[in-house]
Amino acid sequence: MANQDNLVMTDDASAGKHQPAGERPRGTIAEWTVTIILLLFGTTTLVQAFVIPTGSMEDTLLIGDHLLVDKLAYAPAGPVSKYILPYQEIKRGDIIVFRYPMDVTQTYVKRVVGIPGDRIHIRNKQVFRNGEKLNEPYTYFKTEYIDSYRDNFPSEPNTRISEAAQEMLEKHVVNSEIVVPPSSYFAMGDNRDSSFDSRYWGFVPRENIIGKPLIIYWSYDAPTERLASSTISLDHAIDLLQNFFTKTRWRRTFKLIRGHSFDN
Repeated sequence: MANQDNLVMTDDASAGKHQPAGERPRGTIAEWTVTIILLLFGTTTLVQAFVIPTGSMEDTLLIGDHLLVDKLAYAPAGPVSKYILPYQEIKRGDIIVFRYPMDVTQTYVKRVVGIPGDRIHIRNKQVFRNGEKLNEPYTYFKTEYIDSYRDNFPSEPNTRISEAAQEMLEKHVVNSEIVVPPSSYFAMGDNRDSSFDSRYWGFVPRENIIGKPLIIYWSYDAPTERLASSTISLDHAIDLLQNFFTKTRWRRTFKLIRGHSFDN
């Protein structure tokens, strides 16, 4: 079964390649500057902390990764703030955090595969966008067999899908390709064989997108059942006391999270 990949909000820090003409790419210095600002002065309107409870974004994001999410990255730029903060358009390859369209109380993290106007189809696990085969070095496949719906998409569903996904198949398929409508995005998990994503519940509306993961501030090796709740269980608390130093993935601590830049 595909991982549902809903993020669990912990505590707040304090509580496609299209780019507009004339906009310069966001550089490393700008990213680090925003990271530091968010860490030092973040509020619920700037940054929020989440934990990854499932493996649908492996190996990019692991179960137990604790993230800070930049909530201003995709926010509409104000008349003054646009000169201070590096707002950006949502691009193909970006990792996004969003409210799950079927239940906005849940928060998901996936990668943007298609932006408005893109034509998407999958054949034998390989994603094609606008007729071009994608090079996706971040993908992870756990199974070798080909699933008739999951790996050859769009096609006749062989499992239960949401009404929104059914509507997507009925109204947004042209010449055996999904066409992403305006103000919508097609998102998938990097762990393609175990990801509950747009193939099963449809497009991500623009208004559902919260922001982008910025940094892993802590990573701890713990099972999904201990991370799926917003509260710390007794078992998890004991585990932390006994194994904090040995189960903390120190190499992942303070790791910046970057999207993938496509050439096409």
